[in-house]
Amino acid sequence: MSRPPLPPFTEETAVQKVRAAEDGWNTRDPERIALAYSEDSWWRNRSTFVQGREAIIEFLAGKWDRESDYRLIKELWAYTGDVIAVRFAYEYRNAEGQWFRAYGNENWRFDKDGLMTHRHASINDVEIDEADRKFFWDNSGPRPADHPGLSELGL
Repeated sequence: MSRPPLPPFTEETAVQKVRAAEDGWNTRDPERIALAYSEDSWWRNRSTFVQGREAIIEFLAGKWDRESDYRLIKELWAYTGDVIAVRFAYEYRNAEGQWFRAYGNENWRFDKDGLMTHRHASINDVEIDEADRKFFWDNSGPRPADHPGLSELGL
């Protein structure tokens, strides 16, 4: 199974890979998202360690049980060969209705088929008022092309 764009990355293909990841995660479909990762993909997500597609699916299903109205924006930070670094922010609300914006950085490594083999994510959550939200699009699909990115939003 191949997941273009493939390494080695150029700036253009790294940006494409980042946007594809953003669009995938905004579906909140764990089975679909897991297909972007190698069968034995290894994750560190905050203080949680996950390995393999089945564990990724379980992790993501739990995530979106806890995080409602999830909307994510990713931005390329750096790239080389088979590695991409991104910064991101996402907004969600918890079961009590409190809104949060999560800020983070991820480092990704890919195999020759374009599947992610390693994902290291550092993430911090900040409580926000609903009036302070910045991510407004119909969350049934990806972020529209004309919606500002992180830099344009001052994040």
